[in-house]
Amino acid sequence: MPAPALTRTERLDRLPFTSRHRRLLVGSGIGWALDAMDVGLLSYVLVALAATWQITPGEQSWIATASAVGMAIGASLGGLLADRLGRRQVFALTLLVFGIATGVSALAWSVALLVALRFIVGLGLGAELPVASTLVSELAPARIRGRVVVLLEAFWAAGWLAAALIGAFLVPSSDDGWRWALAIGVVPAFYAIVVRWRLPESVRFLETRGRHEEAEAVVRSFEESAGVGHEADAAADRGTRLSVAEPNAVTSSADAADAADAHSTIAHSTDARSAGVGPGAATQTTRLGGLFSPGMLRRTVPLWVVWFCVNFSYYGAFIWLPTILFNSGFSLVRSVGFTLIITLAQLPGYAVAAWLIEVWGRRATLTVFLAGSAASAALFGTATTDAWILTFGCLLSFFNLGAWGALYAVTPELYPTRLRGTGAGWAAGVGRIGAILAPLSVPLLSAAGGSPLLFGVFGAVFVIAAVGALLLAERKGRPLED
Repeated sequence: MPAPALTRTERLDRLPFTSRHRRLLVGSGIGWALDAMDVGLLSYVLVALAATWQITPGEQSWIATASAVGMAIGASLGGLLADRLGRRQVFALTLLVFGIATGVSALAWSVALLVALRFIVGLGLGAELPVASTLVSELAPARIRGRVVVLLEAFWAAGWLAAALIGAFLVPSSDDGWRWALAIGVVPAFYAIVVRWRLPESVRFLETRGRHEEAEAVVRSFEESAGVGHEADAAADRGTRLSVAEPNAVTSSADAADAADAHSTIAHSTDARSAGVGPGAATQTTRLGGLFSPGMLRRTVPLWVVWFCVNFSYYGAFIWLPTILFNSGFSLVRSVGFTLIITLAQLPGYAVAAWLIEVWGRRATLTVFLAGSAASAALFGTATTDAWILTFGCLLSFFNLGAWGALYAVTPELYPTRLRGTGAGWAAGVGRIGAILAPLSVPLLSAAGGSPLLFGVFGAVFVIAAVGALLLAERKGRPLED
């Protein structure tokens, strides 16, 4: 009896990493880096405004918080739109939104206007990351999917490094240096054209919308890049056959629960289709409710806890880092220089996480890097000399950004195709609530107990994130659920 024809997603999973995958990774990564550059520039703009406009810490908080509020809303809406309109379309739209708004921000003449514009910028910034990671995750081969997504997240370091260089050399160059820095932020609006016309759409999304010819064309382009022949046309034209991959050996109670949840989710999807609500026709309410279905609740809750905690500590520490150093007595140039050195430690953090995630797995890698972040944050808060500030700052940067890479790798893997964009978007959206609270909390915590209390709180929140990570299911090497 002949073996059944491979589905399109199985054909993608069998491929090696090709030049086509590389173009997808770099093309998406440039957009990711531009997002990071915009977020990073804000930290340097805030400290420059404190020196030139003499704005108060409270006004700095509102500028940072407006961006975070926009990112929370954008992440939630972006995921829903990605499941409805497509990953590539929404990816391009997000670049257009935050690129134009950042460029206009360079002309701001008041704190109120800057707050309003940063909110719009945040809408685009927040929507982009979960959409881009979902697109790359759905097109990467299963055996190296985690590593590819961590490498995508590594572009964040490149963008933050670009922001640090702009902040170190352009922002302090004149009283209007911060305006020129924001003007550079218009670049993503032009890059949106490249994303829209040069990157492929997700095969899984195309199939859920019944666009099988387009899905087949995308798969064949990857196969041709690998020098692999495609399956018979007649078999391919039938679309995807419904199958449930055998799970890997169960290694923990979380994995056992996840295996049961997968079957529950499939049953839930079948019920939805019998009621006339198939993957392609699902409403936004149906998708959002699906995150809390019997098969998904065990995945959604711990994931949201991790996202909230990581956002709170990351944005609390790194957005405010130049300002914290400036307020501690460092000059503007010196505080920016220290931040640049600390930023460089992100690169080895991503590299180590990218290697470990396919060796240890997602859960172990994420947990260890979060625990390292907790210890580094607590030690950074007690550092008093330049050497220790740089040492523990670099360790915090290393572990925290490695954890980010692992988190972005595991998030899309926890949801089936019909919920993947929504699940990733809402996880990021809930995380942005932490990013909203962090800028508001920093001045209060600093006034109450200085850096030891501030970074002690960040360390404690990282510990909570590590506990949440232990409850996530391990998905290393497993096919994505359709």
